Amino acid sequence: MATDISAANARLDARPLYRQVEEILLGRIVGGIWPPGHLLPSEPELATELGVSQGTVRKALTSLEQRNLINRRQGRGTTVARHTGETARRHFFRVRDLSGRAVVSRIIVVSCDEGAAEPWEAQALAIEAGAPVHHLRRIRLLDGSPRIFERCTLSAAMLPDFRLPPGELASELYVHFQRAHGVTIAAAEEELSAGAADEETAQAIGKPAGTPLLMVQRIAYDVAHRPVEVRLSMIDTERHRYAVRLE
Repeated sequence: MATDISAANARLDARPLYRQVEEILLGRIVGGIWPPGHLLPSEPELATELGVSQGTVRKALTSLEQRNLINRRQGRGTTVARHTGETARRHFFRVRDLSGRAVVSRIIVVSCDEGAAEPWEAQALAIEAGAPVHHLRRIRLLDGSPRIFERCTLSAAMLPDFRLPPGELASELYVHFQRAHGVTIAAAEEELSAGAADEETAQAIGKPAGTPLLMVQRIAYDVAHRPVEVRLSMIDTERHRYAVRLE
């Protein structure tokens, strides 16, 4: 059914019209009406359906593209973004070697267990303390050597049937989220601090306990900005750096 929003615009809030269109289109992605890889209708078709100008639709699509939620290709149309190992690393993995070159990691799952959310985990994931979560421990190998140890806590409400056996992970975690569970990670917030390797981390990366490390705590959100994962990455910076480009 067509959703003409122009006639009802006076009853809506003061947001620009393209933001209201963006919200409608985002709702179709969040609700699974447009799954990853889905080809969107053309701009003229969307404009006619929604009762707005083609320029308004174009601005809404541009905003979604800037949020990495859709891909627009000249002559091929617009599709809902699908995570690949390359896109997941480009958007969410910021470790570089000392020359500034991006590195590809191998991921080894150490353990994956069910548990109850501790208060700090519950706060980060916007759930009740004691609510079910999945605890994932994994090692990232950079240039063949263990350099990063990660403790991930995943919301069981968002990923109810999450399972990973120990061993090498065939794809990036966020690719697995999307392909196996229909959960697309669209954004993340990170905090960086200095720390030292505890016994578990030291054993995982083959360094003495107390070795200085870079600590990166991340909260990852899906397309509806619901928290899915809180992660602590402990990075050995002897041969690698965390790099962010500010524009």
